Amino acid sequence: MPGPHVLVVEDEPPIRRFIRSALGAQGFAVAEASTAREAIASATTRVPDAILMDLGLPDRDGIEVIQELRGWFRGPVIVLTARGREDDKVTGLDAGADDYLTKPFGTAELVARLRAVLRRRAPTDPTGDPVLRCGALSLDRARHRFQVGENEVHLTPVEFRLMTVLLVHQHQLVTHNQLLAEVWGPGGTEHGQYLRVYIHQLRRKIEDDPSRPKRLQTEVGVGYRLTDT
Repeated sequence: MPGPHVLVVEDEPPIRRFIRSALGAQGFAVAEASTAREAIASATTRVPDAILMDLGLPDRDGIEVIQELRGWFRGPVIVLTARGREDDKVTGLDAGADDYLTKPFGTAELVARLRAVLRRRAPTDPTGDPVLRCGALSLDRARHRFQVGENEVHLTPVEFRLMTVLLVHQHQLVTHNQLLAEVWGPGGTEHGQYLRVYIHQLRRKIEDDPSRPKRLQTEVGVGYRLTDT
């Protein structure tokens, strides 16, 4: 399985190539963006596990981009900056960054800091088990496996992300807008009709009788609730 998906937002091609090579050698999957517009488009098309964000972008300041992303993106963000002053670093952290690297930086430090923020941000269930469970449902994010009882069930990438959100918030009401934002990104409200389709598909895979769902319940007009019933 590929490693964590990292979005590298950097306008200088040599630095992007350096980062892609360094992360690729460590098993990370890398996407690239050279402008703020490309960064937002990439992040909403495929939500990354982490973002490396240059502050000196040609179309917008990276601080503004971080603030916009933090409206919905919950993964770690590391600032890449040539601005070495303490107040610049504080501004980046206050905007929502988890860490920062001052240019120039080395491969070992970059990889170590990225792994550290991914560990800190990695969601777990209340017992600390990396596998999310709810009754007969079991989802292993590391191995990208999903089971109903003893049976392994194939989920599409969107179904997997959707089930992950529902399991993280099991027994809680998860609104339509929250699901759309966490699975499809800030433009997710446009995918309301798709959400209903995917919920229907998930029920076919996890319910004994999809026409009378017990595990994945509808709160009419509001959202959905996953239970261990």
